[in-house]
Amino acid sequence: MINTRGYAAAAARTPLAPFAFQRRDPGPQDVVLDLLYCGICHSDIHYAHNDWGISRYPLVPGHEIVGRVTQVGSGVTKFSRGDLAAIGCLIDSCRSCRSCRAGDEHFCEQRPTPTYGGVERGTGNATYGGYSDNYVLDQHFALKISPKLDPAATAPLLCAGITTYSPLRHWGVSAGQKVGVVGLGGLGHIGIKLARAMGAHVVAFTTSPGKFEDAQRLGAHEVVLSKDSKQMQRHFGSFDFILDTVSAQHDVNAYVALLGRDRTLVQIGMPAQPIAVSAMALAYGRKRIASSMIGGLRETQEMLDFCAEHQIVSDIELIAIQQVNEAYERVLRNDEKYRFVIDLASLRA
Repeated sequence: MINTRGYAAAAARTPLAPFAFQRRDPGPQDVVLDLLYCGICHSDIHYAHNDWGISRYPLVPGHEIVGRVTQVGSGVTKFSRGDLAAIGCLIDSCRSCRSCRAGDEHFCEQRPTPTYGGVERGTGNATYGGYSDNYVLDQHFALKISPKLDPAATAPLLCAGITTYSPLRHWGVSAGQKVGVVGLGGLGHIGIKLARAMGAHVVAFTTSPGKFEDAQRLGAHEVVLSKDSKQMQRHFGSFDFILDTVSAQHDVNAYVALLGRDRTLVQIGMPAQPIAVSAMALAYGRKRIASSMIGGLRETQEMLDFCAEHQIVSDIELIAIQQVNEAYERVLRNDEKYRFVIDLASLRA
């Protein structure tokens, strides 16, 4: 067994605190990573607080992970010692169902194994996440990172990056299209960068006039104050695609009206309450509302390679792990810009 240090929640609403545990010994197909950086995703907070009623304790969060390979099993061909590697939201799946065979392991019909808060196939051990100093996993579920990318700022791409990239790719966003990105948070700021790199004309929507300059810096060609009906009306029926990243309750119908005929709005922000949608708004123009989540291993690697080609990373604030509870509080009061990333060297200090 491998001794591991991390930070864990012992129960709902308790602060995260130092936690010692053990990882399993690596097998022939496994790689061992010394972890360097881990992003803080809002879902980490939901899990730590048991907001969804499914959390297992003790819980070590973290699924936006970058590390360096220190051991490889005898059957490993994908990595060598010293390589940079990454871990996203899942570390196993059944690998035999239709979804897994199609490269959509995140839709595994036998349920994928989450990076934390789940149970390992075969061993029955709890999965503990990236707020820790090492990780052991099958090479298939580890991802390659280009040395061109800043590893700390790359970490949020393992969740926020693929969550925005997957729908942009699936719905065929391409050069010359007009694409809207609603919201300018952890998801939205990466969505703007990706859509711009794909050649789209990008329009950012925000409720805050103070974010106009930042949206343009991130790559938006235009910025619309969504509370201004005149600004919204100017874009009526003109969008090829809209990516809605907002998790707070809001009027989706206002954005449906901006879609062109046969076009799609994809909701990747997850409001707590059901979204009210006007059937008439959809019917006029055969418009669609869809949703999406992360991506499979193949698509996630494609996203990382695309980001390396276009030099896309997250805008981050790097923190020590001893600041994690303060960071959680700041996320909850919307005081982050745009993602917190934990420097895991602070665990070894």
